[in-house]
Amino acid sequence: MLRPWFLIFNAPALVLLLGGPFGSLQQNALAAEQSFRAIAALPAAKPATSTKLSDKAAREATDAILSAIQQRDANKRFSQFSDELKQTSSPSMVQSTLQSLPELISWQITKVNSGLRNSTVSANLNTSSGSQAITLVLNNKGLLVAQLFDSKNQAATNVAEGFVKAISQGQFITARSYLSLDFQKELPPAALQRKWQELQRETGNFQRILKVTEAEHTATSRLVLVETSFNRLSDSLFVILNANNQIIGVDFPTDAQPKPVR
Repeated sequence: MLRPWFLIFNAPALVLLLGGPFGSLQQNALAAEQSFRAIAALPAAKPATSTKLSDKAAREATDAILSAIQQRDANKRFSQFSDELKQTSSPSMVQSTLQSLPELISWQITKVNSGLRNSTVSANLNTSSGSQAITLVLNNKGLLVAQLFDSKNQAATNVAEGFVKAISQGQFITARSYLSLDFQKELPPAALQRKWQELQRETGNFQRILKVTEAEHTATSRLVLVETSFNRLSDSLFVILNANNQIIGVDFPTDAQPKPVR
């Protein structure tokens, strides 16, 4: 790391550089020379040690993650989460998610992009419900940071409904898998949990989804309204998706209206 210049130069040298009046020019020049010599004698900074995950390690970590899903091993699956993901999950919550997934028969890793901080791995899954593409983001320890299931061929309304169902059940990691990877970077699980809790402080506890409607559709985006019933108020959640049906925006309005008396 480069040192700030005001931490490197001693006082006489700094006076010389600033054209100060103290001392003779010769004395200041000598002090500056001594200061520069001292700087030159400092040991060179060692280059930062790279902790980049190798392609082989990324593949092995992905195989281990998918194997845990195949075996429905909740404890192993939870241990493969990064610390950030673990904050909003538990082995029992993971077990609930695993039980809802179709049987994973086999998989094939198709692409690995290794970076200095994170690595991205793409794979095709062969499940009891058909083929499914998935993208996993791993940190330099091989732990899961984010995941994204391919939802290009699904209806935008189904994606939005699946997202709301997941967050209403406290499955914030599952809910984030509906978000684009860029949006997942902006919205970690703890932030998503906080937004949902703040909404329910206004509306009361979640009851059920009443209606899901695609309000707008363009070549690059879709807007889906998820009308939701809470125990005190009703609210419409706005979900914005891109052309690949990945969620790129979520708005929890605060102007919810009380439910009529039935």
